[in-house]
Amino acid sequence: MPQNTLSVFAILVHICHKTFRRSEEEEHPQGAGLNDGQWHLVSLMVKGNQLSVTVDHNQAATIHAALPVETPAGVAYRFGGPQAESHLARLLLCLFVEALSRVHAEFLCEAAWLFCVAAVATAVTASELSLPASLVPVEQCSHPHGRTWQRGAQIALHVALGAGPHGGWERCLPPSSGPECESSLGGFQGCLRLISINAQEVDLISVQQGMLGNFSNLQIDSCGILDRCLPNHCEHGGRCSQTWTAFYCDCTSTGYAGATCRHSLYEQSCEAYKHRGSPSGLYHIDPDGSGPLEPFPAFCNMTDVPWTVLRHNGSAFTRVKGADWESPHRAVFQYTASPEQLLATIGRAGHCQQELEFHCRRFRLWDTRGDSGVRPVGSQGRASAVRAVTAASVSREGVSTFPQLRGCHTTNDTGVLSYKEHLPVTQIVVTDAARSSSEAAYRLGPLLCQGDRLFWNSASFHTETSYLHFPTFHGELSADVSFFFKTTASSGVFLENLGITDFISLELRSPAEVTFSFDVGNGPCEVTVQAPTPLSDNRWHLVRAERNMKEASLQVDQLPRGTRAAPEDGHVLLQLNSQLFVGGTATRQRGFLGCIRSLQLNGKTLDLEERAKVTPGVEPGCPGHCSTYGHLCHNGGRCQEKPHGFSCDCELSAFTGPFCSHDISAYFGTGSSVTYNFHEYYPLSTNSSPQAASFHGDMTLTREMITFSFQTAQTPSLLLYVDSFYKEYLSVILAKDGSLQIRYKLDLHQDPDVFNFNFKNMADGYLHHVKISREEGVVFVEVDQKARRQVSLSSGTEFNAVKSLVLGKILGK
Repeated sequence: MPQNTLSVFAILVHICHKTFRRSEEEEHPQGAGLNDGQWHLVSLMVKGNQLSVTVDHNQAATIHAALPVETPAGVAYRFGGPQAESHLARLLLCLFVEALSRVHAEFLCEAAWLFCVAAVATAVTASELSLPASLVPVEQCSHPHGRTWQRGAQIALHVALGAGPHGGWERCLPPSSGPECESSLGGFQGCLRLISINAQEVDLISVQQGMLGNFSNLQIDSCGILDRCLPNHCEHGGRCSQTWTAFYCDCTSTGYAGATCRHSLYEQSCEAYKHRGSPSGLYHIDPDGSGPLEPFPAFCNMTDVPWTVLRHNGSAFTRVKGADWESPHRAVFQYTASPEQLLATIGRAGHCQQELEFHCRRFRLWDTRGDSGVRPVGSQGRASAVRAVTAASVSREGVSTFPQLRGCHTTNDTGVLSYKEHLPVTQIVVTDAARSSSEAAYRLGPLLCQGDRLFWNSASFHTETSYLHFPTFHGELSADVSFFFKTTASSGVFLENLGITDFISLELRSPAEVTFSFDVGNGPCEVTVQAPTPLSDNRWHLVRAERNMKEASLQVDQLPRGTRAAPEDGHVLLQLNSQLFVGGTATRQRGFLGCIRSLQLNGKTLDLEERAKVTPGVEPGCPGHCSTYGHLCHNGGRCQEKPHGFSCDCELSAFTGPFCSHDISAYFGTGSSVTYNFHEYYPLSTNSSPQAASFHGDMTLTREMITFSFQTAQTPSLLLYVDSFYKEYLSVILAKDGSLQIRYKLDLHQDPDVFNFNFKNMADGYLHHVKISREEGVVFVEVDQKARRQVSLSSGTEFNAVKSLVLGKILGK
């Protein structure tokens, strides 16, 4: 049976500008359809009465159908003309619309116009090519799902496949009455190239020369669509699409946002996540922000100074036997981050470490032959039988001995590797486990990095004429700046960089207004963010500014982002040549008074502290963080200042953790209590409490310190009771009036000492903290770190053979 194969390879299409009219709220088209200004492949195959259509090699979008007539061999294929109204052409058109719906539903209306043309614009033979002399009206193109395009619209190209019954086109399905897909297009606008039939390419130059077919109102051998996606200005893998006048970036699944996918959605360290109030957990880290490194997953352990935990594929305990110098055992460790990401994380951290545990039996530390050419630090003519290879050593010398590895002097040997320049460990090589009865085993822990030096890198500006200067800022086509600032001044310039006419500047223009201004040759442009309350409140505020070929944007804290669109055909290069001034200007006017922290340009942090050490009027560092981050301490936790950050003191809280949010308390109902039994006096018995194991039945206490917190509205209540095998005891009770009562009985033959502390009614439903410290016969009592009292005992000075501890019990009325 004859087979006709029609293929239009790489169709560059674009619906006229009216099709791309967008509302003011839209920043870019939703998704990317076939009307994106890019080349697309459309293939059609007809075999007998069987037809299939494929778009961009997408098999999921391939449509198969039976034609109402069988296509004979040798028929004429035309562009336009009166034969266009055939059942076959109509069916083909609808098949293309269905194929499009499977590719991208968001662009059915616009792209169906494309396929109303392209579906039949492939019909060409080597003997004849026909093009319309004028624009031809097209009947309504209805989509199988009910969407419609209005009658009377014009297309620039119109083609029929073969001959068929006349009398008008039939609909694929009944058209919808809804107006959602109405179009006022004046005609198809776009380009076709590489038209072929049955694997034979059509020579369009022959058409241009009049040797093949005819044409009208067309440009042959050229395409009038400007490729605005070459070069691709969408960063970090963003997908570029375009209209006649502009390009757009789809940042879906890239981990970045913004007009050109430049702004990272993730923080640069666990330290930054902590200061957003995030708990311990798995996060994505982007150590260079807008830089080329991609985000990667890491576990953040939120202690006072957070730890970043980077795991690898070899954390299990590994046993080695039979390895020697000729056939060494070599373990290669793959981390959850790339070598570049690991080195960037280590560079930001204040401290990094990795634990290596080594066990051996009949294993020599040194190979006395010394012929391997590998020398450990401090060795003289001996080669190590165990080597830990690091990323740094691989980049310098291929394989080297890890300087901190001490080897196997005893059965068990564990070392913490803490030189940042030698981390992480990427390989372990064992070479002396082949002798009789010799054996080795090892385990490499995860890479642990603590803190973020760059997050706290800061400088304090004390005079309006002082500033820090750095090399010229390079951000010709795209640039981003981010930093924290803290001030009590009403205005001041954060940074400035000048060119001959171009410039870039960020300033606090008024107490509640931050302005980003620049000029790239189109005249000065400003983006301003107005805060509802003054920013000169001596708290840290985050500023992010970005300028690219699409727009300029400015964001302050979590306030709405300010934007300014770039002219579509204006100048785009930012050309600067002066030094970058931070905290002031070249004229020494309108300087900034306050602190700037974590200043980053294009993902790279400037070392403000190092430059501030040698600059008059500027001091490295900036104290005072609790005014900004103190709200992260919950449940009565108190914020404590640290040189680089803060910590939460949970001592007065029934909670613990970095934010005093982890509940460590217990609720006691009426009549309930908890009893901890310590070791029996004689004989000793098994104890279920590991904490209790610290007490021995024959222990004599001459001093103790007890601290606890409680919250209740019930009286009288037993808060704490400790007794001994000699019937000695200590009890802490809330009396009926809510006052605190402490009883000590340290001598079996004397009455107990009873002390009443009428500080206040402590059964008020609020959390109270009690600290009791005894030194022989002197007892010191402190309540809520404020009320203090000292008393003396008369009933003894020693607590013998502690037996049990009872917590919480509501006493009888």
